[in-house]
Amino acid sequence: MVTACATPATPAAPALATARHIAWSACYEPAKHLECARVAVPLDWNRPAGRQIELAVIRRRASNGGARLGSLFLNWGGPGVAGVPKVRAMAPQLDAIGKGRFDVVSWDPRGTGESTPVECFSSDEKRSAFWGRDWSVPTTSAQSSKYVPKAEAFVRRCASRSGDLLAHVSTADTVRDLDYLRQLAGDAQLNYRGISYGTFIGQTYAAMFPQRVRAMVLDGVLDPVAFTTSTERSIAGSIAAADVVFDKFQSLCQSAGPRCALAGHGAVAPRVHALLARLRRAPIGALTYGDTLLVLWIRLGTPGEWPGLAVELDKADRGDGSALETTAREAKGFILSALDSAVALQCADKPFPPSPGPQAWPGVIGRLSDASFISGPVNGWLLWVPCASWTARSVDRFTGPWSAHTKAPILVIGTRFDPNTAYAAAVAAVARLGNAVLLTHDGYGHTSDADPSTCVDRATATYLVDLVAPHTGTVCRSNLLPFDPHYR
Repeated sequence: MVTACATPATPAAPALATARHIAWSACYEPAKHLECARVAVPLDWNRPAGRQIELAVIRRRASNGGARLGSLFLNWGGPGVAGVPKVRAMAPQLDAIGKGRFDVVSWDPRGTGESTPVECFSSDEKRSAFWGRDWSVPTTSAQSSKYVPKAEAFVRRCASRSGDLLAHVSTADTVRDLDYLRQLAGDAQLNYRGISYGTFIGQTYAAMFPQRVRAMVLDGVLDPVAFTTSTERSIAGSIAAADVVFDKFQSLCQSAGPRCALAGHGAVAPRVHALLARLRRAPIGALTYGDTLLVLWIRLGTPGEWPGLAVELDKADRGDGSALETTAREAKGFILSALDSAVALQCADKPFPPSPGPQAWPGVIGRLSDASFISGPVNGWLLWVPCASWTARSVDRFTGPWSAHTKAPILVIGTRFDPNTAYAAAVAAVARLGNAVLLTHDGYGHTSDADPSTCVDRATATYLVDLVAPHTGTVCRSNLLPFDPHYR
């Protein structure tokens, strides 16, 4: 079992700063029930009187305030996804998760969003100019050889602009922020729902502060051992089911018949694989193979987008790659703006100095491509190569143990066909945690949110409100299959 680095086995509580509560004020009018605040926290929790940074925080008051149980903190993962805009966009749905009995609270984790951010460029224009108009996932040796020095230069820019912050954006730092926000919210114990990387935040919190957990829902689980061992191991484990999910996309399309644009012109799978082989040889118009991998990587996690993906693949097979290229172009704009914080937070929890270095890319990218021909190259180039070049050592990095026993069981939700966080990690988490129950979501996509299940929603609400977990072995099916005409 690995041990903690620069974190005591039984972490002390974060020292309280001068604040005793969160100074909420109404925000995002005419939205109802939303309040925002900025909360100062130490850059380094080991030096609480030192330099301060800020967290952007948002709250949606409980709709059933008379029966309020406390706050429900939410994190959507990434790493690097900002929580404030998520609550702003989804407030009513989030209120329903706990039957209206919790104030829904989220925050932009340190290094992200409107909190003190990791910055690698002074403007969006400079970021775009640095990466270039033709930026994509390398798929040839020549492209790969050019990408490595670009990734190294990107890391140097992050180090130059973000300085000391990079040493203090580990998940342990974020967990200490979360525990401080819990205290300021007036909650004796934490109620928490974490998605994807948010499950690593949850597992870290439970490991560091097990007695402070009231209820915890982990959906789309990251393996904490792999995540803190190496970037390659973490990626390989998470994407283990990605190609299987791609196969499911094709078989469900075939079964859907005319409801799927790719069906009705011969068997779907051979047609799709012939298209990908064609793109590997040469672009179709402006559409490259690398751009196609990006689109597949993004769309596979959201079954509601599978019909649109089928339309775009069908058009490309007919010689018109413009629809896929448009999707890729839009996705690349989002990806590049997210890389600054995503890379920093990803690398912060890994051993330092990184080994092997970025010049080992042929072997590493090859192994990741064996794990998934779609997600392996994408994650390898976006995350592994920068982390292999990373220059900042985290001051406070927690690496286990991960077997903490909480009073109430932790509810772990694993989606059977998840391309980004493999179901096997949820099974392993339940076996590793001291007190946890697995709820299997028999569905598709990245986390149960992507493939709605009333069964999952009811089980989650019952657990959060009454602390009654589903029986061991419970399986919840999705409401509808992808490509169903009534699928949302």
